[in-house]
Order: sequence, then structure tokens, then C-alpha cells
Amino acid sequence: MARYTGPKEKIERRLGERLLLKGERSLSPKSAIVKKPYPPGIHGNKRRGPKKMSEYGQQLNSKQKIRNTYRLMERQFKNYVKSALASKKDLSMAIMNKLEYRLDNVIYRLGIAQSRDQARQIVNHGHILVNDKKVSIPSYEVKMGDTIKIREGSKSSAFFATLAPQWLTKHEVPSWTEFDKIQMVGKIKGHPTLDESGINPNDLQAIIEFYSR
Repeated sequence: MARYTGPKEKIERRLGERLLLKGERSLSPKSAIVKKPYPPGIHGNKRRGPKKMSEYGQQLNSKQKIRNTYRLMERQFKNYVKSALASKKDLSMAIMNKLEYRLDNVIYRLGIAQSRDQARQIVNHGHILVNDKKVSIPSYEVKMGDTIKIREGSKSSAFFATLAPQWLTKHEVPSWTEFDKIQMVGKIKGHPTLDESGINPNDLQAIIEFYSR
């Protein structure tokens, strides 16, 4: 499956929920889900009342919400869930950890990027060091105690020197991380929590049932 490159806000409108795919714009009155609170398509604004979904449809919708939130392709997402199912651990927490410990997600959580797509690009372009080693794989799984830095040669770029500091001042990192906003150095100091992830527990349960069938 090829990566979706179309309008991101159409995804939110189709699923009927904000997924913060456009950073701060997703929270503003200018967001498409506010201006057009109905599914995309020529018949989107003609539908009357909420569409009744089957159990399978609800599970599929939950899967699409979380998969699109973390900007994953179907195969990647399925592998995470199947790995969690095989681990014999608490399934909801195992899936959530797989998603939250991704390097691109950590860059987003630290506030270095305003969206996960932007975070993926930052990692892909080789701007990030993990424990002083360059890592350019967005799916790289960080561990407790890992230190995340901006590569020294990247700090002078307009993005890291001028743009990022503008939103970093008001960004709050999750409790399982810490971040020095001046030096732009982060550390993984704990385990992600379901509350801070923003994932609906019902969606996780629906995903477990979807892939267990």
C-alpha cells in the first residue's frame, strides 16, 4: 500500500474526528473539520443524521483513526498489533508502547515538530541523534534512558534556529520524557501513559478484536 499523500484534513472529515494531522491548524477555526463538519464527497453534506455502523465497521473505523493518527501504512500497523498479540502482555499497553516509542512520534511529543509527518521528515533527513548516533529511521524504537539530540550541524538551520523555538516555548512534553528547550536535548525517562497518548481505550479494544478475528 502506497503512502497517502492527499489532503490530510480529508482523513479527519471522513473519520469525523480531529487527528492533529496539521499541527496547530488542526486546533484552529480554520481546520476543515470545523468549516466542513461532514464527510468529503459530493454527497457528504446531504447525509441526514449519523450513519449506523456494524460492529465490523466500528472496529475498522477505530483502526483507521489510530493508524492515521500515527501516520502508518497498513502493513506497519498490522505488524505492531500482531507483535503485541504474540507478546502475552497487556495488549492495549503493548500496542500503545509500540506506537509511542517510535522515534518520529517522540520527536513530535518533544515539540521539535508540529506534526508526525513533519517529525518523520526531520528524522529521514538525518537531523536527529539518539545516544549521539545519527538515526534516520522514523520507526526506530527508543528505550528508557535514551537521549535525543539535534545534530550539531543542523542547529544553525532556519528551522531549528528560528522556527522551532517559536512553538517550543508553549509546548508541554509528556511526563515520560524531559526536554531542555534551550539545548534541544530530550530524554526518555519513563513509560508512555494511555491518558497522555490521547488514544481512546475503546478504540484499542476494537483494534484487538479486529485483528483477533
